[in-house]
Amino acid sequence: MKSITYCEKPVVGYKLILGYLGVLLMIIGTIVLLPLLILFFYPQDLSEATYFILPGVLSIIIGYLLFFLIRGKEKGRLERNQDAIIVVVCWILAIVITATPFMLSGKYNFTQAVFEMTSAWSTTGLTVVDVENTSHLFLMHRSTVLFFGGVGLVLIMLSVFSDSHGMQLYNAEGHSDRLLPNLIKSARIILSIYLCYIIGGVILYVIFGMPLFDAVLHSIGALSTGGFSNRAQSIAYYDSFPIELITIILMILGNINFLAHLFLLRGKFRNFFHYCEIKCQTIVIAVATPIIAFILIYALQWNVSDGFRASLFQVVSALTTTGFQTVPSFHALPSAILTVLIVVQLIGGGIGSTAGGIKQYRIWVLVKSAYWKIRSQYLSNKVVYTKKIYRIDKLDKVDNQEIIDCGIYVFVYLCLFFLGSFLLSCYGFSLQDCMFEFSSALSTVGLSAGIMTYDSPSFVLWIGTIGMFVGRLEIFIVFMAMIKVKDQVKKVFKGERR
Repeated sequence: MKSITYCEKPVVGYKLILGYLGVLLMIIGTIVLLPLLILFFYPQDLSEATYFILPGVLSIIIGYLLFFLIRGKEKGRLERNQDAIIVVVCWILAIVITATPFMLSGKYNFTQAVFEMTSAWSTTGLTVVDVENTSHLFLMHRSTVLFFGGVGLVLIMLSVFSDSHGMQLYNAEGHSDRLLPNLIKSARIILSIYLCYIIGGVILYVIFGMPLFDAVLHSIGALSTGGFSNRAQSIAYYDSFPIELITIILMILGNINFLAHLFLLRGKFRNFFHYCEIKCQTIVIAVATPIIAFILIYALQWNVSDGFRASLFQVVSALTTTGFQTVPSFHALPSAILTVLIVVQLIGGGIGSTAGGIKQYRIWVLVKSAYWKIRSQYLSNKVVYTKKIYRIDKLDKVDNQEIIDCGIYVFVYLCLFFLGSFLLSCYGFSLQDCMFEFSSALSTVGLSAGIMTYDSPSFVLWIGTIGMFVGRLEIFIVFMAMIKVKDQVKKVFKGERR
């Protein structure tokens, strides 16, 4: 008699989705509890510990129970757009759970708390918190979330749990950089690079006179391109050129694709400096900096050194979507400066980096495609030209579909930008201030003209919250998740359950 072997079916569908969410909930719970470690250094904040223990422990327990759905079992492949659902739901849960300590403190309502944590997870830096009168525990909580928001929740999960199908989630979260054939090793290398840069930044900040706690927050804020500070004046508080220079370097490092970092650290400078995004950011900084400096010098009567110093810092801060500032108030700056900064903010940082915005790669592809189009119109039709650009690892062809995809993304992005700016203007703010503020939110920059504050109407804060959320997840992931959920709801109503 032949023996029968029973093969357990792989976990698929919503059990698989809930299992992945369980893993991510455990990570989120741990993130909420991590700031409690600073109580050893600041025991005066001990009374606020309960605000973190409750949501942190509860998240870990629920996550562990959901994890049993996939623990020790073979996991099937996610269906089309299910990866988008996991990422979007996970980010929503992460925002709400990490916002809970703010709500439990009694100082912030739901809207304000969600706005603050969306800003942290999306590495934006817009804030409703009075940083000068907030405890070390809550300031560290914001920066801890900022750290993990920069590298991404999925990457953290992959660095801890080996998963053969994790690439779907990794790409859905907005990553395209894979340093090694093994995704797990890639995730750990990225985290190692990230941590080393932050530690280096902390050491340099302390050497040049910044207190240790400030140094930790600002190093995380600069490299995560998030811009959270514990000073109301941001970097301007220190009035130190070395500190500004360290911040500029960290912001640029955070703006660069992590795969490019690997080439740089391995001494492959040719690959690094030929990369199209490195060229793009160099050109933008070289063009925008003297324009703003000229306006500061001749319109506001700044001296030459101060004008170029402030201009360089603010252009880098806007382009890398960090949001640190060294000028007193953007609301008081000439319209020409705000216009330049709006354009720079919309361009944004590099693909596969911690920065937001349209992304320099897409801008470079569209500019090159315009050049190719003009060249084809004026040169002989008999000559065949190959469309190529320098990616980080090689000179590669660009097909028409990629150009179309970039064009569609930019079009949708600008539509959202104008829609958000219009909605803010309905509250009586000037259109330019609204465009500056919403471009800052959508591109996850964090520079503010004073529209989104603690006292702002709830609808204004929700406009900013949605802008930051959609901008961080690169728009289409959110749309795909919404479409997938809508399709599943239709199936339920039609009785077509799986």
